[in-house]
Amino acid sequence: MSDRFPLPDPDFAATRPFFEAAARNELSLPQCVECGDWCWYPADRCRSCAGEAFDWKTLSGEGELFSWAVVERAFAKAFGPRVPFVAALVVPVEAPHVRIPSNVVHCPVEKLEIGMRLRAVFLPLQFEGVPGSVVVPFFEPG
Repeated sequence: MSDRFPLPDPDFAATRPFFEAAARNELSLPQCVECGDWCWYPADRCRSCAGEAFDWKTLSGEGELFSWAVVERAFAKAFGPRVPFVAALVVPVEAPHVRIPSNVVHCPVEKLEIGMRLRAVFLPLQFEGVPGSVVVPFFEPG
């Protein structure tokens, strides 16, 4: 296990464009060149048409809350100072079958509702005792 765990690897080829876009405060996902379907998590072939070519497209950053859980117990030592936090699946408005795993921020838990409008906010993800940080999209009410 890397000394950077639990940070995502922004240099991993399959997701590098995602993290490069996040560093520019943009939400970007791969879209199949052949059928136009969105592919998240990135794959070698489109799940809809088996196409092999993708273009990374910038989305609006708007979406809705599909599901969430309040994490109250750290599942790894580095998460200890972050609990409680809201782990969520967010549906981008442009890609209704995609679910982006993220966190909901700037919102009291009692205000969360399935289908509530959210917008991406780009923040550094960092953990105490873990070197470095990675800018990622979190989501807030919007």
